[in-house]
Amino acid sequence: MKNGIKGIRRVSAVAVTAGAVLTAGAFTAPAQAAAPTTPTIAAKGGFVMNNGTGKTLFTKAADTRRSTGSTTKIMTARVVLAQSNLNLDSKVTVQKAYSDYIVDNNWASSAKLIVGDKVTVRQLLYGLMLPSGCDAAYALADKFGSGSTRAARVQSFIGKMNSTARSLGMTNTHFDSFDGIGRGANYSTPRDLTKLASNAMKYSTFRTVVKTKSTTQKVTTKSGGYRNMSWTNTNALLGSYSGTLGVKTGSGPEAKYCLVFAATRGGKTVIGTVLASTSVTNRTADAKKLMDYGFKK
Repeated sequence: MKNGIKGIRRVSAVAVTAGAVLTAGAFTAPAQAAAPTTPTIAAKGGFVMNNGTGKTLFTKAADTRRSTGSTTKIMTARVVLAQSNLNLDSKVTVQKAYSDYIVDNNWASSAKLIVGDKVTVRQLLYGLMLPSGCDAAYALADKFGSGSTRAARVQSFIGKMNSTARSLGMTNTHFDSFDGIGRGANYSTPRDLTKLASNAMKYSTFRTVVKTKSTTQKVTTKSGGYRNMSWTNTNALLGSYSGTLGVKTGSGPEAKYCLVFAATRGGKTVIGTVLASTSVTNRTADAKKLMDYGFKK
């Protein structure tokens, strides 16, 4: 009889233990993570997407056309990099017209190219994307446009910018300059510029250039000697936001403060654009908010 009692106790203990586990399980079920709060940004327009899937993560007036400032130079670089048989080490002689252009346009940022120097296409891309050199943009348009005059070559290059925009499905975009200093018809949207940046990031040279914080390049002088040109990236995200990949700043009296940005964390890449923010500081803060939000989505 004693053995029978022991058996009953053993079964009861197992039942109680199992009940305790079930009860504990009921109370420790993982809570659903709260959805991230949609950020408020100073910029008038914004867009963010998952670069791997193309999924939209954030929009604010994402399809409203606005002046783009120097974010236009993403397209300048994209047109150059798509040239057939491109030789990045071919040299371009800096013309007086390029430096005169800087003098004649108050809002033109400069790579400080020196007339007579011979600069490689690769170096011009650094001069274009880091200090946002309008002189470098002019040199590239002159080099890669077609025509017997500089004016014709520039117009040809801008034509390539617009045809590329159409091919990428940038339906709310038009360029009338090689650098963003337009004549009233240079516009895009946060969605379109993000689409452009995503495509441009497929080029390894573009990726290398836009993630470079600063560089010193040796160029050939008119007399056959060498000089060092040092350029610093205007993108404050580099070095201040973990995982930043680039991409490009922009500003202007009409454009205000713009930034196209991308970053990777945990195998996820988010890419986006803010247009018409209120200051240099705020466009960077806007981008950080949107990337933080994008990584949580």
